Amino acid sequence: MAERVDDTTIPVPSPEGMTSAPLAPDGERPALEIVPGRVSGPLDFGALFGNALSVEVEIGIGKGRFLLAQAEARPEVNFLGIEWSLKYLRVAKDRAERRGLTNVRLYRADARHVLADLLPARSVSRVHVYCPDPWPKKRHRKRRLFTAATAAHLGRALAAGGYLDVSTDVLEYFDEIRAVIPSHAGLVETADPLFPIDSPEGRTSYEVKYLALGRVIHRASYARPA
Repeated sequence: MAERVDDTTIPVPSPEGMTSAPLAPDGERPALEIVPGRVSGPLDFGALFGNALSVEVEIGIGKGRFLLAQAEARPEVNFLGIEWSLKYLRVAKDRAERRGLTNVRLYRADARHVLADLLPARSVSRVHVYCPDPWPKKRHRKRRLFTAATAAHLGRALAAGGYLDVSTDVLEYFDEIRAVIPSHAGLVETADPLFPIDSPEGRTSYEVKYLALGRVIHRASYARPA
């Protein structure tokens, strides 16, 4: 199993680690990074993005392959990317700036903190979680992202009619996810019309890599009933 950058178990960093302001003055390009330490409660997406468009969240964006492609293809949607690796986050930010994307915001944070404290109830139209760290050793299983608590937070954050799209290359973890989401998130397994689970193409860098190695990517989509 290749080593993966995990963003779910590390404390939220101090403000010194990042310098961009969450919002830029009028007339300037919006800052893409949210500064840790300046967020004391649920995010105000209207203030953060400067509009009332729907918001999608990707947890664990890596270098931004999926998030930035979606932001470019769907400018009518706002995208919030969560990533722990500062190195990867900087790459994603640079790519977003070079593409001139204004509908992207990036945050270096513990995913559990974001889900529990920063996403307002019924505020997000989609959450994407692709190939999260499976923590294969039994003694590390408690570090997995998909627990009863985080599933409940995911369910709370999704708006009516919203979708949760997940994937993993570990069948045992996939079975665990499929058990915990319906039980604790209040979501039903269904088809997401934008992201069919049988698509042969990889969405993220990890999916592309693992598919090239011949691994099976297990996918599922869930929805909050409208």
